[in-house]
Amino acid sequence: MGPSAFNLQHTNYLVVMDPELKEGVKKAANGQYKVGTASAVLIVLGDKKAFKDAKRIYEGLLMLGMLSKQEYDHEVQDVLSLYESRGEVFQRDEAIRNASLSAMLFMLAAKSKGWDTCPMIGFDPDQLKKLLSISDQYEPVLMIAIGKEKIQSRKPRGYRKPVAEFVKYL
Repeated sequence: MGPSAFNLQHTNYLVVMDPELKEGVKKAANGQYKVGTASAVLIVLGDKKAFKDAKRIYEGLLMLGMLSKQEYDHEVQDVLSLYESRGEVFQRDEAIRNASLSAMLFMLAAKSKGWDTCPMIGFDPDQLKKLLSISDQYEPVLMIAIGKEKIQSRKPRGYRKPVAEFVKYL
């Protein structure tokens, strides 16, 4: 899954392989061709309430003696108060940030295993949530089409900025 803020592991994945469900996902994705032809479509979800799992997540550190009871209580309280005090916008942003990092790590791992992926944001999140019964606790962050690229259909990639254009050394 990869690193996440406070180890809250905000990311959840729905792997859509069923042809009927994939057709529904394709409709929610404005009919994008890749959704229908992919081996599977992953829906990457960010858990806006991941912080509420802090007790359970840090419990292992307490049981292993890596945290004292006082440190455990302090850590849990810090996480809860941070997320609660910053509100729903922060919770949503954190869900998106952390799920995006996890999705990129997934895509890199898939490529290392010989799979091709395509991140997609062109979809109606409300339609997707209804189709897949996704609770309001989760934010649909992006979709990932996964499969094997048809080499014969490959098109040249457009302009890519040189590194010096977007990296500044200070």
